[in-house]
Amino acid sequence: MAQPKRRWSKARTGLRRSTWKLEEKSLATCEACGETILPHKACPACGKYNKRQVVEIKTKKEEK
Repeated sequence: MAQPKRRWSKARTGLRRSTWKLEEKSLATCEACGETILPHKACPACGKYNKRQVVEIKTKKEEK
């Protein structure tokens, strides 16, 4: 396998690594309760997805 003749400079290494940045997550709002949620996921606050109840949410009062 071929080997590089010279070491890469710190500037060239930095240019190569400049695309490693983190991207912001895209967020949506729940149509039922208005909470901020990840798109294409059920709302953790109300349990609805696509205007349908898909997850039953238990409150602390119900657990006792």
